[in-house]
Amino acid sequence: MVHAPSNRELLNEPACPHNHAVHGHGAETGSQAAGQGRKKAANGCKQKALPGEAQGGCAFDGSLITLVPITDVAHLVHGPIACGGHSWGTRGSLSSGPTLHRHGFTTDLSEHDIIFGAESKLRQAISAIALEHAPAAIFVYATCVTALIGEDIEAVCRAMAKELSLPVIPVHSAGYRGSKNFGNRLGGQALLDHVIGTRDAEDELTPSINIIGEYNIAGELWSIELLLRVLGIKIQAKITGDGRYADIAAAHYADLNVVICSKALLNVARTMEERYGIPFIEASFYGSANVSQCLRQIVDYLVDAQVVPLSLIDDCEALIESQTARMKRRLAPYRARLEGKKIVLYTGGVKSWSIIAAAQDLGMEVVATSVRKSTADDQARMRDLLGPEGILMEKGGAAEILRVIEATGADMLIAGGRNQYTALKAGIPFLHINQERHHPYAGYQGIVEMAREIDESMHSPVWEQVRRPAPWEVTA
Repeated sequence: MVHAPSNRELLNEPACPHNHAVHGHGAETGSQAAGQGRKKAANGCKQKALPGEAQGGCAFDGSLITLVPITDVAHLVHGPIACGGHSWGTRGSLSSGPTLHRHGFTTDLSEHDIIFGAESKLRQAISAIALEHAPAAIFVYATCVTALIGEDIEAVCRAMAKELSLPVIPVHSAGYRGSKNFGNRLGGQALLDHVIGTRDAEDELTPSINIIGEYNIAGELWSIELLLRVLGIKIQAKITGDGRYADIAAAHYADLNVVICSKALLNVARTMEERYGIPFIEASFYGSANVSQCLRQIVDYLVDAQVVPLSLIDDCEALIESQTARMKRRLAPYRARLEGKKIVLYTGGVKSWSIIAAAQDLGMEVVATSVRKSTADDQARMRDLLGPEGILMEKGGAAEILRVIEATGADMLIAGGRNQYTALKAGIPFLHINQERHHPYAGYQGIVEMAREIDESMHSPVWEQVRRPAPWEVTA
């Protein structure tokens, strides 16, 4: 029987610089193993999972949006219908093949089920999904209700997997366990406990990497995959954007893990390093300098590990040079119109600093950014990029954003969709940057796409009208 880790165990993430209270000796991170030479203590996080404090999304939400981008599996929510509909389809993860992940499955618990139990209903749902959709696997998500009434989804999944000869994966994602970010970690733990390491790779000879914490929003991962393909490097597993179950099950055959959003799935990379000896690096696909650095890091490691020839370094530099030159040519007209404009950036995680680099490619100045969902390393990068005058916003809310916009004279707000009305109140253009967007901003091509979107928003004639006084405010 697989041990379901407690909150305390999952919050004690040795590789995470965001942890605070030291519980053990110094531990090497994957970045150190990849040649960056850094040491961090094995720390435990001060974050506490308190019921009623899941503002911004609960643990169930985080687990669901982390695993749903695995495209060829069925995702079954064991709980009331409201949980099944919560956040479904909000993340714009695209698939290059199967679309089963776009189907929403739920056991739709009633009051009767809650009183008398619903394990039989869960078994029936699993059987029906297997019969009608023939998925590569079925993921079963616990919710607050099913956890509180004591549903043993672990036992049900184990029995149904044996009966159907099909992987049935329990995800211990009760919403009350903590925040959405913690739910990301719970989703990753389900992959570690039940999926990764359970199959052999089809091709063990081609140099390969895993991409971890990238969700293929608006197809962003495809542009990076194309660059790697030119270099002869295979992506063994995409965890989880445009992912396939069999690829993730064989992820332990990869030569290197590349972590894109460290706060979300760092536990997956760190555990794979401990179990299988696969080192990891942390990277970003936003901004030309970050993309180039990521490609160089991958190639340098594979050359050092002697899984690719030394000549690949020159091939990588040639690819970077050609892609950068092409990007600059396409950016020239946008840069002329955007250079010197000021941006307030309000997002979280890796985007809080990596989008700064992308904006700087356009000659724009990011005058403030949010640090609410960022690690200590993220904040250090932000400070280096913004300089001493840049504002790191620790508080959220419309009032604080409006205050910063006024204080800095910002020309534009780049944030999640819920803040578009804040920009409207301030009378400045807005660009949607979070998971619900439909435009890819990663890679060299993504920078051009971002420039086009910013330019269209910045120079839209609507803003001139928005800033005019209303007719009833005009004095005679």
